[in-house]
Amino acid sequence: MSYKIGIDLGSTAIKAVIVKDSELIWKKAVPTAPGQETLARRLLDEGLAEIEVSEQDSEGISVTGYGKNLIAGAHTVIDEVSANAWGVYLLSGRKARTVINIGGQDIKIIRLAEDGKLSDFKMNDKCAAGTGRFFEMAGRILDTPIHDFAALADKADASVSLNSTCVVFAESEIVSLIAKGTKKENIIRGLHESIARRIAGMMGNQDFEDELYLDGGSANNGGLAAAMEDELFRDVYILPHPQFTVAYGAACSLRR
Repeated sequence: MSYKIGIDLGSTAIKAVIVKDSELIWKKAVPTAPGQETLARRLLDEGLAEIEVSEQDSEGISVTGYGKNLIAGAHTVIDEVSANAWGVYLLSGRKARTVINIGGQDIKIIRLAEDGKLSDFKMNDKCAAGTGRFFEMAGRILDTPIHDFAALADKADASVSLNSTCVVFAESEIVSLIAKGTKKENIIRGLHESIARRIAGMMGNQDFEDELYLDGGSANNGGLAAAMEDELFRDVYILPHPQFTVAYGAACSLRR
């Protein structure tokens, strides 16, 4: 049996996965907090105990993410963009060529070569508007769980314009809309459309004829994917467990 371990120390969550013969057999995430190495180790120990194997049974540990250099004893350290590219490439059946990753604090547009290696990428140069933290802020102000956003956006009877590229100013916009009595459903639809426009602007006039994959924890928000399809006039694909794709790619990079 061939076990591989991947840990993604992101800006908002620490994700750990265990992969057996390319299959994701265990995964878990916890919020990022001080003491990331300890949190990651607890996650890993929990996973190994659940599947009843030891770390010595694995091919090793591969780490990635903002905190990748905090983990001692890792066998491989890989940058998160390359790990993301490789993970989506494998999970898509080696079809993916373009990935949009919405992380906790940034948005990345990643281009893959035919062999799954990183070809090019672009990162947003604005504040955190449109990222995972942006959704967390919106959910807090609207007193609504993020997993309810898609269903509520479907019930909207109008859309509102949100133009701020800074999360602080976007927060003020949302508060102002609430004060005016704007429906929650319409605000959420406006949020999705605002982010979709921002992503379309990042993509520019480049030719993206291949399949487009939305990745990262925010990909679980189906309302965002729908808004992107409307804005880009094309299908947007989401793989199972998009929050864990980077950790999976890191694991599969071991002895690649």
